[in-house]
Amino acid sequence: MYAGLAVAAEDDTSRSGLAVVYPDIGEPYRSVFASIIEGIEDRTRGKVANFPIAMGATPPALSDELKHRNVRAVIALGRSGLKVASTLDRQINVVAGGVLSVPESETQGMLVQSLAPDPALLFARLKSFMPAAKRVVVVYDPRQNDWLIRLAREAAKAQGLELLALEADDLKTAVRRYQDVLGTLNPKRDVLWLPQDSTTVDEAAVLPLVLRESWNQGLVVFSSNVMHVRRGVLFALYPDNAEIGRYLAGAALASLSASSPQPRGIQALKQVLTAVNTRTAEHLGIDLRASQQRIHLVLPEQ
Repeated sequence: MYAGLAVAAEDDTSRSGLAVVYPDIGEPYRSVFASIIEGIEDRTRGKVANFPIAMGATPPALSDELKHRNVRAVIALGRSGLKVASTLDRQINVVAGGVLSVPESETQGMLVQSLAPDPALLFARLKSFMPAAKRVVVVYDPRQNDWLIRLAREAAKAQGLELLALEADDLKTAVRRYQDVLGTLNPKRDVLWLPQDSTTVDEAAVLPLVLRESWNQGLVVFSSNVMHVRRGVLFALYPDNAEIGRYLAGAALASLSASSPQPRGIQALKQVLTAVNTRTAEHLGIDLRASQQRIHLVLPEQ
């Protein structure tokens, strides 16, 4: 079923040649997708046809409806949107976003923008807050984040950082990795990065352990998940939804041009905002003003 929002003016769709396919789900995700769509329409300077998809549905007539509206490129949001878009006519270009991790085998022939912040931006923020940092330690599941760690190795090298990436394919192994490494870190030069990884960054078993040990040791911990800043990590980067929409719209419009080859595969997120825990910064002796970084979200709330 794709009703309700799927009634944008046909003339607007014909002008841009774009449409958006996204999951029809409740808050807080509904507002996130709405913000992304606002960014898309800001970039295209007009309304774009929206197709909310009921969870688990695969609308059989969607390809026909898109052809009728002269849609030549689809922006797919969320896993459900991406799943539906992958079934469309091959002549329709697909740009996807609003997903965290997608098997690389599923990204063939399309651009997929992950919600995982670009390691290059994370490491740049790290160096601005802690110039003395020399080594970043991360525990990750290669099935989820092998692609991200490849980017992180290059990003670390560019920032003059060493990256110690420890693999763990189950929670038990991840906990052991943290227990083994936490006692060996030097807080004056080493930092810990928590990626968005459901195997290695468990909210119940891993996060309390990391937060307790880092507080006791005076160790900087940063994250790819803004919710961890509320819990006590120093900083995180999180999605700028409107900017994501503008980027995806630009990529979709570019895919309609045959003048140059378009990027394919999964990309890390560059449209990000910064959240910082001021209580943690004070405990670590970090002067946030000295970093001259713009901070968009300050926690805990005053």
